[in-house]
This record gives sequence, C-alpha cells and structure tokens, in this order.
Amino acid sequence: MPWSKVLSFTDPFTYQTAIRAVDLELLPTAKGEFRAELTQVCLNQVWMQRTRENLPRVGAGTIRPGRRVIGFLTDANSPALQDSGMGISPGDVVVNNFDVTHQRTGGDFCYGTMSLTTDDLDAACAAVTGQGFSGSPLKHVVRPSPELMSRLFRLHELVGQISKNTPDIVALPEVARSLEQQLIHLMVRCLTEGTSSKTSAGARRHDAIVARFEEFLEANPSQPLYLTEICAAIAVSERTLRAACEEHLGMGPIRYLTLRRMHLVRRALLRADPSTATVTRLATDHGFWELGRFSVAYRALFDESPSESLRRPLDDHRILNRPSALNPILHS
Repeated sequence: MPWSKVLSFTDPFTYQTAIRAVDLELLPTAKGEFRAELTQVCLNQVWMQRTRENLPRVGAGTIRPGRRVIGFLTDANSPALQDSGMGISPGDVVVNNFDVTHQRTGGDFCYGTMSLTTDDLDAACAAVTGQGFSGSPLKHVVRPSPELMSRLFRLHELVGQISKNTPDIVALPEVARSLEQQLIHLMVRCLTEGTSSKTSAGARRHDAIVARFEEFLEANPSQPLYLTEICAAIAVSERTLRAACEEHLGMGPIRYLTLRRMHLVRRALLRADPSTATVTRLATDHGFWELGRFSVAYRALFDESPSESLRRPLDDHRILNRPSALNPILHS
C-alpha cells in the first residue's frame, strides 16, 4: 500500500541510512550543526524522495541492484553540484547506474530522486515509446526540454507538499495511481526525449581510482596511512590520485582521509557509553595518535570538544508528520 513520511535529522549517519535505493556515506565539510529533511513517498511502483541539507558535504553512494534512479536539483537557486566530476545544473537529470557515484555539494542543497525497478522502467518505456529503456550502462546526464523538466519539477514538488501537509491522501488508491502514472510518464519522456551527455573515459577512470581509494580506507580504519603506501596499494601515481580526488571529492586524498576519520570518531563518541568509553580509546581506535592536535581539529570542525560529544545524547531524528495512518507498517 502506498505511504509517505517526512523526517528531520541532526546526524548524517542516521540520515544516510534512511535514504532508499542507495547505500550512502555522507561527510559534511563545513563547521556547524548538521540539519537535513527527508520526504519519502512510496507508491505502487515509484519510490520518490526529496531532500534538503544545510551543510556542504561530499558523499559516495552505490545504487542498490534492481532499480534505476534519476535525480535532479529541486531549487533553481541550488548551490553547485558535482556528480562524479560532472557539473550538474538546474534542469539536468542525473541517470544513476550501478557503479559508485561521488557527489559534492554546497550548503542548503535541495535534491529530488525517483526510482523504478529495471523491469518496470523497461515496461513503462515500451508503453510510451514502443521500446524498452536503452540508457547507456555508463553514468550520464540528460537535459530534457524546459517544458518537460518544468512539469516534472512541479509534479515532484506537489507530491512532496501533499506528503507533508495531508499524508493520508497519498494512501488513497486512486490518488496514488494518478500521481504515479503522471510521474512515470514524465520520467520516461525526460529520459527518452532529452539530450544525453555521457561521462568521459578520463572521468570513468577517476571514478574507479576513487572507488579503490575508498575501499582501501575502509579496509584500514584504525592505522595511520601515508600517501606513498596508499598509492602503492591501489596501483596509481600520487599525481593521478590527487587529480582524481580533487575532481570527485573537491579535496586531496589526505584531507579526505582525515575528514572521513573525524566523522567516524564523532559517530563513535556519540554512540558510546560515557561511563565506560574514553576519548583516548576511541580516538586511537580511529587512527588519531596525537591527541592534542586531534582535539583542536575536532573542535574546529564540530564546534565542541570530543569529551562534550561523548557526554551528549544523540538526537538521531524526529518525525515531522506521521506516516499515513492507513499504513502503519513502513517498509525499509
């Protein structure tokens, strides 16, 4: 049965795990308290999401098998978005495939997504165009006509507003069916009638390099790492790794490594039991050996000391409006 919900978050980890159809790791890059709002609508076939985040961040994500996801900026004044090294402007549609994608955004970022199973998208394309979806297996960006994109933008916004203000309406069978058919029709037309641009061979190579870099970081979470050994482990030159990280992450590899570990140790501090855990143990567990420098850098990024984080209860999220009362059991 269709349902909708609107959630707000102050913790990037809880937020990233709530987003459907993709496995994400998000790292805010600026000082301040993280705030995000997530609107989710699950119809019979379409999964729809609208997000707003207050801080600039970098993120890596992998689309879960079996679904095709499109995404687009939902605010004409949205800050710059880089998706796997490609600049994304309002009016562009990002077609996400099953590879790793890297996004970096500015503050006050607003984004919308829609997804269908691969079979449902093929069937919808066949119904509208007479043939299945012929999208490239490589990541690409589609630029639909302004008229089509405006219609998709307005309908996506309308469904989001309904979910916020009158969520029970989305669960009504005829309403859900009408909204879903309109969304699918516009999605198919945008994908099949728009002008498509694909990632270059160089960008795809950088995609693969950054993905190997992140795999290596994940496999070595607690030991200090040095650039020479990273380059040797992933079989790439230092110059190429720096270029790939600057293009996809907006920063060099060592700065990204430090930022990632800072967020991991913060997550551990917020979730630890202050009666048994210590800052020293959690910091060293995440590869921070110089505790004085660690504390200074931690405060500069999060505006509080590590010990304050350890003692502070974590407010994961709160529900702004309840899911439809017609469907109290939510599907994850």
